[in-house]
Amino acid sequence: MIPYGRQDIRQEDVDAVVEVLHSDFLTQGPVVPRFEEAVARRVDARYGVAVNSATSALHVACLALGLGEGDWLWTTPVTFVASANCGLYCGAQVDFVDIDPATHNLSPQALAVKLEAAEREGCLPKVLVAVHLSGQPCDMAAIHELSRQYGFRIIEDASHAIGGRYREEPIGNGRYSDVSVFSFHPVKIVTTGEGGMAVTNDEALAERMALLRNHGVTRDPDRMTHPPDGPWYYQQVELGFNYRMTEMQAALGLSQMKRLDAYVARRHELAERYDRLLAGLPVITPWQHPDGYSGRHLYVIRLELDRTEFGHRAVFDSLREQGVGVNLHYIPIHLQPWYRQFGFELGDFPQAERYYAEAISLPLFPTMTETQQDQVVAALKEALAA
Repeated sequence: MIPYGRQDIRQEDVDAVVEVLHSDFLTQGPVVPRFEEAVARRVDARYGVAVNSATSALHVACLALGLGEGDWLWTTPVTFVASANCGLYCGAQVDFVDIDPATHNLSPQALAVKLEAAEREGCLPKVLVAVHLSGQPCDMAAIHELSRQYGFRIIEDASHAIGGRYREEPIGNGRYSDVSVFSFHPVKIVTTGEGGMAVTNDEALAERMALLRNHGVTRDPDRMTHPPDGPWYYQQVELGFNYRMTEMQAALGLSQMKRLDAYVARRHELAERYDRLLAGLPVITPWQHPDGYSGRHLYVIRLELDRTEFGHRAVFDSLREQGVGVNLHYIPIHLQPWYRQFGFELGDFPQAERYYAEAISLPLFPTMTETQQDQVVAALKEALAA
């Protein structure tokens, strides 16, 4: 089976982790800050806060921005559930904005219409989570301009996008958002096993996220409500969580970051080769906006169902049966059973639902060979002609 994604672990990665295992610290040591600094420096952000998953990063980012009961978080329906769940974790209500049919990202045009209606109804969002699906950046300039008009804060869910650029600047640099979040899950562009990071240019946000990842506990006398009793003293100053990243994870991430540019470049080579090999088939290949340079985490095709007699499920099943580990990113969140209880229904976000009916994620990972890619394309041709 050719997987849709796969990590690349080399001897230097193993050596970096083993070095930590022989050190004095397995957690809360010097390697995590080095990893934070490396990522922040790479994306031109001032601060990085490493945590145990991108989900945790989204959660602490929402809390640091003051999201809570009575507030609204908006995001795209075409993303993993974590992009919306982070709002529910804070006690907020969640709503969605339909996607752009070309980029598959949240549509700024749909957002503008929805914001105008929400202002009349008195239910504007406090936080918008803009997801860079497949690694392609959203139209952040347009979203940022709307945030200035309507007063919401912006989190970039860049889980797919490290190493990418928007308008020739690194994704995560904070020009158009308050916080950006990266994922280091094994199928992502670089991995720490499990892990995530929030980056920001706001010192207060960085400090609050760092506090929240560690139980809300501090040893800083300036943050305590009264002077410390002694050198052993710490205070819990708010309700936080155990979202820390380990030293082993950070060591793996530091090693992987050395190959970030090479990984993204190889993903682009493979994606562009797919574009050529799939030309003429009844599929729509991923369109790339000229303002962005994608991280190319995913290669999602859309079936032109009116040009083939075979349905979405039949093509998907045929590919799996031929040993191609295709996937579907993602089931629109508003169609999930948990979200149906909030009143969402089929038909609420037609562009997202049409995408779901046509999308298939083909395998794409840096160590993929051209022979494997040829096998994927041959299997797709067979599935469309069977």
